Amino acid sequence: MKNSLEKILNGYHCFREKYAKGDLSVMRYLSRYGQNPRIMVVACCDSRVDPALILQCDPGDLFVVRNVANIVPPYEHDDAHHGTSAALEFGICFLEVKHLILLGHSQCGGIQALLNNPGIGQNDFISNWVNLVHSEDHTHYSADEYAKLALQQSYSNCLSFPWIKNKLQEQSLQLHLWFFDIESGQIFRYSQEEKAYKILL
Repeated sequence: MKNSLEKILNGYHCFREKYAKGDLSVMRYLSRYGQNPRIMVVACCDSRVDPALILQCDPGDLFVVRNVANIVPPYEHDDAHHGTSAALEFGICFLEVKHLILLGHSQCGGIQALLNNPGIGQNDFISNWVNLVHSEDHTHYSADEYAKLALQQSYSNCLSFPWIKNKLQEQSLQLHLWFFDIESGQIFRYSQEEKAYKILL
């Protein structure tokens, strides 16, 4: 796969042609009227898992926050720096998105770091972050199974945010758990009724 500065510069020119040329361009519209996405996605930093590309979205369609292992931390109201929590607050309270998608994926490096902690070299922040995901015993799970458990943990953490919990109770917000399989390119959604992941149709 070609991966070079030349490739991304060509991509930029294609973007300009498709979205930024002419008086009726998408970018001119978004500049004039602002963003109004109805969907927010919490996704991983992994270069293979780009929500806008996977879902074939245009600029303005998604409000996205990406972090290592797509973790939603618990609600903590203090003076520390909370990037993911701030993004959640902005998307849900100010943009008033209607859907919040937690997008996990296979072969997650963050989950691998959690399960194989001694193998990490540079580690000022990674261990502390991924340790937000915890289970009594992770030795019985594969990395992909543990990534799905991490989604459940993030779901529980979402409920610790008072304004997320209120909007879910009011049914003005829907919360979705999705798992993207890199090899097949398929998304599996978690069914609360069946307590299992099913192929997204």
